[in-house]
Amino acid sequence: MEDTPYEEWADFLEDLIKKYGISKPLGERKDFSNGEGNLTLAGTAGREDENRMVQEEALETERNLVLDLGCGTGTLTELMYAKGYDMIGVDNSEAMLHEALEKKEKSGSEILYLCQDIRDLDLYSTVGTVLSVCDSFNYLLEDDEIEGVFSLVNNYLYPGGLFIFDFNTVYKYEKVIGDTTIAENRETCSFIWENYYHEQERINEYDLTIFVKEEKSGLFRRFTETHLQRGYRLDEMLGFVEKAGMEVILVLDADTHEKPGEMSERIYVAARERGKQKG
Repeated sequence: MEDTPYEEWADFLEDLIKKYGISKPLGERKDFSNGEGNLTLAGTAGREDENRMVQEEALETERNLVLDLGCGTGTLTELMYAKGYDMIGVDNSEAMLHEALEKKEKSGSEILYLCQDIRDLDLYSTVGTVLSVCDSFNYLLEDDEIEGVFSLVNNYLYPGGLFIFDFNTVYKYEKVIGDTTIAENRETCSFIWENYYHEQERINEYDLTIFVKEEKSGLFRRFTETHLQRGYRLDEMLGFVEKAGMEVILVLDADTHEKPGEMSERIYVAARERGKQKG
C-alpha cells in the first residue's frame, strides 16, 4: 500500500462531500453556544426552546459524522480527521486496527474505531457520510452480501446523507492483473504475489508468499496469505445501490475522474440517502 495516493484520495473525497454532502468540517458548523456554553432559558417556553436547541445540536452532530468503512490501518481516516471531520473507522481486522490506534495515539486525534465485520455494521446513531475506498466491497463475493451491506449503509445514513465508494471492475481482474505474478526483493522483506482469475465466478485469487527479516536474529520468517476478490460490473453496483433505497448521483472512473468506460479498472460511485425523515 506504500504507493497508495492517500492524500489525493482525501482531497478528492473532501471535494465530493463539500459539493454533494451534508457533513461539514469543524470550522463550518453551526454554533450552538453563546461563548459560555449552551444558552439556558427560564420558564416553560424557555425550557421548550432549550430542549429544541439540544435536539437540534444532537442532530447536527449526527449530520457531521463521517464513517470510514473498511478503514484498515486508519491512514485515510486520519487525513479526513485532519480536514476537520468527526471520524468513525470500522474494520474487522484487529491487527490493522491496532496500527490505527497507534496512529491515533501519535496524532492525538479523537477518531472512534470499531472492530466490526461490515456485513454486521452496528452504529450508535446515523452518520452524515459513509466512505469506503480501496476496493473493500470486492472482498464481498456474493450479491446478497453487497445488498446487505448497502442496506445497512442506507439504514445508518442521516436523511440526505452521502455514500461514496469505489470498486474494482471485472475488466481489471480479467484483463489487467488476472493470471499474473508479481515478485519483489527488498533488504528486509521479499514477496511473491500470484494472481489466478476464475472467470466463471469472476473471482481473483491472490496467493502471497512473504519473507520478513526478524530484527533480532536476522533470519527471514516465511508466511502466506490468500485473498479472494470478486469483480463487479457498473450496472450491477448501481442496481445494488438503488435496491438499498439510495439515489445514484455521480459515477466516475477513478483514474481519469471522467465517465467510466469499458476499460475502467476502478470506479467511484456517489449516492444519496432518500426517503427517511428525522427530527
